[in-house]
Amino acid sequence: MKLGRRLAVEGAGTAWLVFAGCATTALNASPPSQGFNVFEMAAAFGLALTLANYAAARAASAHFNPAVTIGYAFSGRFPVRDTGPYLAAQTIGAVLGAALLLRVASARPGYSIAASDLGSNGYDDHSPTGYALAAVFLLELSATFVLVLFHLLMSSTFARRKTAALAVGACLAAIYLIAIPVSNGGANPARSTGPALFVGEWALDQLWLFWAAPLLGGAAAGVIYRLGSRRSRICTTSSRDGV
Repeated sequence: MKLGRRLAVEGAGTAWLVFAGCATTALNASPPSQGFNVFEMAAAFGLALTLANYAAARAASAHFNPAVTIGYAFSGRFPVRDTGPYLAAQTIGAVLGAALLLRVASARPGYSIAASDLGSNGYDDHSPTGYALAAVFLLELSATFVLVLFHLLMSSTFARRKTAALAVGACLAAIYLIAIPVSNGGANPARSTGPALFVGEWALDQLWLFWAAPLLGGAAAGVIYRLGSRRSRICTTSSRDGV
């Protein structure tokens, strides 16, 4: 499939992910209790990713996340030359998704972007429960590592690919159940960028973390997957040779 069509799929899928996931807070006039809000937002992101993956049908390798693209590139399963265009398409899609969400949300009388933050990610005073920079960085790195490694594993065989869309969506929902109270749920630099551009100020000041930690986590997952696959091939070859 031509690169242009794959980029369009990536952009559209990421826009949908940001719009559907962040809408749970941005469009809620009366925020529910924190526990319910965490579950609602995590479920929305997980379901949105599942639907986007099914709709893409692997047309664009179903990344919708710069960290996933980086992970695939480091694993050797994605061409490095396409990495930049993919990251650009995902980020543009996230911005468009956030712009649409802001347009809908601002139609409510008395709406304030400062009050909802469009689901922006943050640390210290802007963490939902006050987690410091170091804790948020570690969680974002480890959560993205798990997500990207799981993504790679679920797409590694034909049998696993049959249920990959549902499994990856469930994985994201589980990660967000943990991450939302800490950072408002990131593990995706594009998802973090879309809302931050409209919130501005503190959200842009803290955005660096939500690029650095997920990209490091994604790269680490790609390297671990590649090393594990190489070791598995060596063991299989040795077994066949009777070693």
